[in-house]
Amino acid sequence: MLVRDAMSTVVLTIGPAHTLREAAVLMSARGVGAAVVHDPDADGIGILTERDILNSVGLGQNPDAEHAHAHTTTDVVFAAPAWTLEEAAGAMARGGFRHLIVLDGGEPAGVVSVRDIIRCWAPVRRHPARVPV
Repeated sequence: MLVRDAMSTVVLTIGPAHTLREAAVLMSARGVGAAVVHDPDADGIGILTERDILNSVGLGQNPDAEHAHAHTTTDVVFAAPAWTLEEAAGAMARGGFRHLIVLDGGEPAGVVSVRDIIRCWAPVRRHPARVPV
C-alpha cells in the first residue's frame, strides 16, 4: 500500500503568527494532530504537532502568548505519495516523529500519520457491545 492510499487530504495550514491556542482550536475542529506552518517570509514549510503544543503547555508557557513559529519544526522530512507505507514508517521511526507532510509537485497534498499507517495495516475489528455488570 502507498502513502497516497493512507494519507489524510485534510491539510490544515496556519501562519507563523498563530498562537498555540488558535492552532489547537483549529486542529481540534478539523480532527487533525498536525498543522502545516507556512511562513511567506521564509523558505519552505514547517509542521506544528499536538505534541509541540503539549510540550509548551507542560513547560508552563501561555498558549495565548506563544506563537507557532517558536514551536514549529522546520527541519521536516517529507513523504511522496508514491512511497510505500513501509518507507513512511521507516522515516518516522528513524526521525522519532509521528507525522509526515506529503508533497506532490512541491505542494502539500496531505499528511500521513502513524495512526493512518496502523489503520491500513491492522483494520479495526468490531467488538460486541459490552453489557454492564
